[in-house]
Amino acid sequence: MNRRRALIIAAALAAGAACSPRINIDFLGSPTLTEVVLVPGPATAKIAVLDIEGTISALVGSGLSREGDILSKVYARLERAAADPMVKAVILRLDTPGGEVTASDILYHEILKFKERTHRPVVALMMTVAASGGYYIAQACDAVIAHPTAITGSIGVISIFPSVERLFDKIGVAMTVVKSGTMKDSGSPFRSMTDEEKASFQAINEEYYESFLDIVTKGRRGALSKEALRPLADGRIFTAKQALEANLIDEIGYFDAARTRAENLAEIRGAKVVAYTYYPKSKTNLYAASAAPVWPTTVKAFDDWLPSLKTGFYYLWLPDVRK
Repeated sequence: MNRRRALIIAAALAAGAACSPRINIDFLGSPTLTEVVLVPGPATAKIAVLDIEGTISALVGSGLSREGDILSKVYARLERAAADPMVKAVILRLDTPGGEVTASDILYHEILKFKERTHRPVVALMMTVAASGGYYIAQACDAVIAHPTAITGSIGVISIFPSVERLFDKIGVAMTVVKSGTMKDSGSPFRSMTDEEKASFQAINEEYYESFLDIVTKGRRGALSKEALRPLADGRIFTAKQALEANLIDEIGYFDAARTRAENLAEIRGAKVVAYTYYPKSKTNLYAASAAPVWPTTVKAFDDWLPSLKTGFYYLWLPDVRK
């Protein structure tokens, strides 16, 4: 009975999120973003750490948390950093397999806008995985550093079109579609895709792929031509060592390497490292979790299920899909 009640409450909150004011039940959180010092320093200058974690999607965040989707999370923190004249540089920590084409591109452009507006450097630090859309976003940064055990690359585009046609056949469900043209329901999960539709979607993939190559060529600032990049951009992943040898990154190192690079680019020394969080009591060091609340098992499971992959185009390393 308790499990059923928890699921009903979670479903009601999720359903109401789109048509009512945001309801937060994470009582441990602060009502506004709070600055916390992760690494003290003798100087008044600051380096802000921003995290991009999990699959990159424009899906609305859960009604159970103060945080919205990844776009709003990053945007709010960039705005906070830009408004503080003491923030002289940003370290963007990437731990993501990538995600939606549009969401990845928006984050890339928001980082570029921050740099153009503030004239402050941004250094990318790849954690466990910074693949596909994660690698795309890193191209907006002034330097790209990868942990020695990081996985990156997976340069390319994948489109996903789930199908329930055979399932419907088994359970005796039919779907009738009335359309104005043969391509109007292209990619429908209720029927097999035609060769014409596959060709159409492949053309879109190729367009996004060429854009990805252009972004990387520009981001590598002459270290990698488009001709040299193309044979590397077949979707394969690279270790940090392989990526460095292929000129896909600038350096292999840990957080201290990213901090040193950020200080050199900003021409500062001894800056303290800060982050912005709704959970200041839990964000006490560089490796502390970014969010504090611990939900009842049934509610948390329902919350994790909400941002599932949907039909569309992705800069994504599919084997590592995660929230």
